[in-house]
Amino acid sequence: MNDVIQKIYDIGIVPVIAIDDADKAVPLAKALVKGGLPAAEVTFRTAAAEEAIKRIVAEVPEMLVGAGTVLTKEQADRAIAAGVKFIVSPGFNPEITKYVIDKGMLMMPGTATPGEMEQAMSMGLDVVKFFPAEQNGGVAKLKAVAGPYTNLRWMPTGGVNAKNLLDYLSFNKIVACGGTWMVKKDLIEAENWDEIERLTREAVNTMLGFEVKHIGINTGNAEEAMKAAKLFELMFGFDVAEGNSSIFCGSRAIEIMKKQYLGKNGHIAIGTNTLPRAIAYFKSRGFEFNEETASPKAIYFKDEIAGFAVHLVQK
Repeated sequence: MNDVIQKIYDIGIVPVIAIDDADKAVPLAKALVKGGLPAAEVTFRTAAAEEAIKRIVAEVPEMLVGAGTVLTKEQADRAIAAGVKFIVSPGFNPEITKYVIDKGMLMMPGTATPGEMEQAMSMGLDVVKFFPAEQNGGVAKLKAVAGPYTNLRWMPTGGVNAKNLLDYLSFNKIVACGGTWMVKKDLIEAENWDEIERLTREAVNTMLGFEVKHIGINTGNAEEAMKAAKLFELMFGFDVAEGNSSIFCGSRAIEIMKKQYLGKNGHIAIGTNTLPRAIAYFKSRGFEFNEETASPKAIYFKDEIAGFAVHLVQK
């Protein structure tokens, strides 16, 4: 996978920004980073776009910056010179698409029909924008057309919001979603960075969907584990389901280990909607993982919390 595409996938949501005042670009970018979305598609709908991109690239280096609404070769050149890592257009213009590709820049042209998607694929592209997403049938349409295009993936933009975000991201052909709900024009104009940060963090929490799945308790052996499980059954009426290495109680809310396992006292399993994005999210914030525990569905953090090992698990 292209490195930039991989980063876009890891981030999961790309805020789409139309900014009229370049002086607001850096504090806006910092609010997005603090909220957990270090990415932005700065649209060329405004005269301040080029300068805004330059300032974000220079002063917020952790931000992945792209240019949107690129309609001409001249805009593409300005965006590339300003330091963007990807370019997005609202529609599929073969001439502009080829021009950007020939410049060695990642291009995601807007598409709405299978015909446009096939033309983009004929140029060697395997990721395209789907725009406007909701007005063109949403994720249901993408699922309907995905069958013949096994190598094609999409970044839906247009009508994506906090309520339907998971509908899109649950489809494995979606690289990321573009959205504006956390960067509304009135919030930018009012310089309400705290609210933008809050909405951004809310979007990230919706995407990742963290919740406690079960608590693991360490015991010395199978006999001790069963004794504890029977107490939970006696006291609370919890069901008991024995496995090879542990016993689950209370519809799998409690896992009693038959031996000392990871964690001084036991472990806590935190479920997430998307394990790869959750791992990338925590790594971007400086948290480390015990890579030896990694599997397709789970991974433990390197450090314990209050004597408990903590692991992420795919829901």
